[in-house]
Amino acid sequence: MTLRAVLFDFSGTLFRLEEDESWYADLTDADGTPFDLEAQAEIMRRMTAPTGQVVQLEPEFQDAWENRDLDPALHRKVYVEVLRRSGVRDVQAEGLYRRLIDPDYWTAYPDTAEVLRRLHTAGVKVGVISNIAFDIRPAFERIGVTRYVDEFLLSYLENVIKPDPKIFLRACERLGVAPEEALMVGDSEEADGGAAAVGCQVAIVDPVPTAQRPDGLLTAVGDLLR
Repeated sequence: MTLRAVLFDFSGTLFRLEEDESWYADLTDADGTPFDLEAQAEIMRRMTAPTGQVVQLEPEFQDAWENRDLDPALHRKVYVEVLRRSGVRDVQAEGLYRRLIDPDYWTAYPDTAEVLRRLHTAGVKVGVISNIAFDIRPAFERIGVTRYVDEFLLSYLENVIKPDPKIFLRACERLGVAPEEALMVGDSEEADGGAAAVGCQVAIVDPVPTAQRPDGLLTAVGDLLR
């Protein structure tokens, strides 16, 4: 069946949260010791990992973790706790969290704008499906590609998270295509790969730093652009 739509994940797929060195300039653990590069990288991984529990949590935080992408208050509560449990002090944890939820700090992959534009020009419908608890649309507005996205489905607004089949079916319905006519592009076999259960094709990209993946999206959707 001919593909008529592409569904994209956000974090690690179209955009990536990439730290600036200034983020860690005054970041120290409880003993006042600066975090080394390895520790900084681990903190960033814990802030952006698409699946899997990154730290052990007390019962009061476990529910927040499991439902973090459905409620902004729970999202803030548990991620500040994750940072604290990663050795980041309270005030610094709040500062890092503010960057996490600020679309201006997210960097587009080099081919994001081109791929969205070319799909739109080719008449292919585009949806963005993200397990997320804050509004990512300003990130698209910042690089001038919002007009190329037909539907945004954000878990905290949809009250459903990947890999629940409902969110993929809902996206296809809004785009006016059958699941078999859609390709899901994401960075998580667990979350984004769930689209296969409803009949979508799936392509997985590597969520490496943006400079290391110049054409991953072009490769994923290449057949649709020929």
